[in-house]
Amino acid sequence: MSRDFRQVLQAGKTQKRRSPLANAPRHFNFVRTFVMNFIYFNCSKIRPMRWLLATLICVLLVVWSPLPAVASVTQIEEYPGQMLYQSRQKLQDQNGNFWQVIAFKRIHPEGNAIVSLRLVGFPGAVEFDRTQPLTLTTSMGKTLTAKDISSEIYQDTPTPANVGEYDIKSVLPQLQAEIPLHLTLPMVTGSAIELQIPSVAIQEWQAVSAR
Repeated sequence: MSRDFRQVLQAGKTQKRRSPLANAPRHFNFVRTFVMNFIYFNCSKIRPMRWLLATLICVLLVVWSPLPAVASVTQIEEYPGQMLYQSRQKLQDQNGNFWQVIAFKRIHPEGNAIVSLRLVGFPGAVEFDRTQPLTLTTSMGKTLTAKDISSEIYQDTPTPANVGEYDIKSVLPQLQAEIPLHLTLPMVTGSAIELQIPSVAIQEWQAVSAR
């Protein structure tokens, strides 16, 4: 076999061995193109679903958000013919102390009804001034007062000094839940206690009164 023929044959074998490597970049480009197309088309399907889910959540929050104001109003039959409706909140004053704020409506068997707001502070830390009314002030500058009826809580025993109760029946129709409100609680020390009232509490108080 001549030298020229052997060289040609050897070159052919070398070309056959290297041909898969020579095609590697084209295979790589094909795979890369396939992956990119897969990501693009699937993302285009997933993103609308995410937007739809987010929109649905927002709609549910708007629709259902007012419900807790009425759902927290409780109903108790104290005895046959006498019903008690009440709403409870736990609020902080300007000093960081917690208060129990209870709005309730008691309907007597004969049909008479009272609507009151009871405020309970920590025993020994506060003492209500029974001679002064409760002051309700809106952010619009409107000021209302509620009469102290703490003496009517218990018939046989004095009302604890840390408990105050006020007649709010005539006050509630004048309040608007969307307007911020704060209460000024009269104390014997002369330093009044301030409570900021959230909108949901005003809604609950009005729901109690409407029963």
